[in-house]
Amino acid sequence: MSVPRPMLASTGELPIAAGWAYELKWDGVRAMTVVGKTGMRLYARSGADVTKAYPELARLGPALAEAGVTDAILDGEIVVLDEAGHPSFMALAERIHVRDAHRTQQLAASLPVNYMIFDVLRANGTDVCPVPYAERREWLESLAERIGGGGRWVLPPVFPDGEATLAVARAESMEGVVAKRLSSAYRPGLRSPDWIKVKCEQTGHYLVGGWRTGRRELSALLVGDLGPDGALRYRGRVGGGISAAAERTLLARLAALRRADSPFAEPIPREDARDATYTAPVLEVEVRYGNMTPDGKLRFPRFVRLLTDGSAGGHA
Repeated sequence: MSVPRPMLASTGELPIAAGWAYELKWDGVRAMTVVGKTGMRLYARSGADVTKAYPELARLGPALAEAGVTDAILDGEIVVLDEAGHPSFMALAERIHVRDAHRTQQLAASLPVNYMIFDVLRANGTDVCPVPYAERREWLESLAERIGGGGRWVLPPVFPDGEATLAVARAESMEGVVAKRLSSAYRPGLRSPDWIKVKCEQTGHYLVGGWRTGRRELSALLVGDLGPDGALRYRGRVGGGISAAAERTLLARLAALRRADSPFAEPIPREDARDATYTAPVLEVEVRYGNMTPDGKLRFPRFVRLLTDGSAGGHA
């Protein structure tokens, strides 16, 4: 059985209208489950077989077989949940590329994954991609009742109120929301306006402590904020969103602020320090980002604009 590519969501405004359902966006990696005559296999979005990476999901195959499902393709997200039940991509990153059997077993015990099943492409030998999302969801809910919740897989909830779902996502520090048109077909490999993703982004003000040179003279800003002791805490590098005009303005302002040593209180990662030029932490920028990693770094940061020099002291 060939492995189809997953359907992808378009980025846009949250649709608030009848005929839509809303799911939380899980911060993990996409995985297609293929069940056939040779058993169950897991495939990444690229089509690579990742079954060996997640031995704790092996029991899903027998569970499906016991429920009478022997020919199916499921779509979902593999995540690692933290103690608060929130997905942690940083923790999952330790699992993604490991294939050694002994190491994967160790990680399955220390950093177990969960498989969030949210769609079905093939059900009991029938292609259900043309079937409306609402009906595919009903089949999944019936399946969830039959396979139970004892394993490391779950059918995550769907909500009817988009604004309330987005509010919950923000309150729980989730990645965002995916709105799905109830009448939509599943379109493998396509990015469709019938699925719309809305990320829970935040903005903050950060002081520039340096910049990196790469393909461009300014490939990324090194930013931080001031701790209670007045020391500059490193928050990561910001490369996205810097236009050619903004690059020229930033370089002109930063050139006069050069210094020989790093202004950050702690050593910054070697990769970030490579080709870095340090500056006095005077210039302040606005940054849009997804959330913070457990070690206090910005995830998915994008430059928004240059602010006045140090006007707000570099705070989120």
